[in-house]
Amino acid sequence: MVRLCWALQRARGWGSLSGLRARTDKFGGVSVDLAELRRPLRLERAAFGRWLRGSVAQWREEGHIAVWLHVPIHQSSFVAVAASQGFAFHHAERGSSTLTLWLGEGPSRLPGYATHQLGVAGAVLDESTGKVVVVQDRNRTINAWKFPGGLANPGEDIGDTAVREVFEETGIKSEFKSILSIRQQHQHPGAFGKSDMYIICRLQPSSFAISFCQQECLKCEWMDLDELARTEHTTPITSSVARLLLYGYREGFDKIDITMRELPAIYTGLFYKLYHRELPESYRNITP
Repeated sequence: MVRLCWALQRARGWGSLSGLRARTDKFGGVSVDLAELRRPLRLERAAFGRWLRGSVAQWREEGHIAVWLHVPIHQSSFVAVAASQGFAFHHAERGSSTLTLWLGEGPSRLPGYATHQLGVAGAVLDESTGKVVVVQDRNRTINAWKFPGGLANPGEDIGDTAVREVFEETGIKSEFKSILSIRQQHQHPGAFGKSDMYIICRLQPSSFAISFCQQECLKCEWMDLDELARTEHTTPITSSVARLLLYGYREGFDKIDITMRELPAIYTGLFYKLYHRELPESYRNITP
């Protein structure tokens, strides 16, 4: 039955295997998602291999420069078939992996997958008292004071991450005001050897009672900002940002804030966040 189905599909063309559709992109690539297979459990690896070999030959003749093959985890047996024809892993997520094959001339020019993780912390400053929320992590060998924070979720804005992490760790509600600093570190042990971006935001509190997460935090308190800037019991980045925040608190936050604007993207219906120092009014309203 499988051989008969294969013969029929071959007669109809390489792109019709069990409902698969090859989608082209604006860069000249072809994308195939095996999740579209109507009866994946009935497809033999040999039949898939013949389909893939013929399809790649056709796409090459048509002038396509690359193939993106998306493989659901329960169809991983097809990965070895694709690898035998030159495909290589590009990335993997919880339920699927993506393989690529470069068809163009010279070395592959396909972009690599994401190589950075994004951590965000929140410096919650009570401007009426000059105190800031700090924590000590439970799972650290050195009990140093730091700003509460953690990793951003996929699709989560920087400010939203800071607000969420602060609430989860301390129980304090807050509002995003600005970005204070950005740290870049490569070959980070905590990022599987990849690069790490760590952003500290300035937040304004809307609640003040601490109810910290005892699974993550050893201690949590409101600390005088001047004390945090001077203490030796903190991390270098926390000490540096505490001094920056103290400067803004005394001299004006406009001297330190990196603020955010939301602008429409070139892709219809999408928007992005742009972060930069605040522009004077005379420069914000420049017209052609």
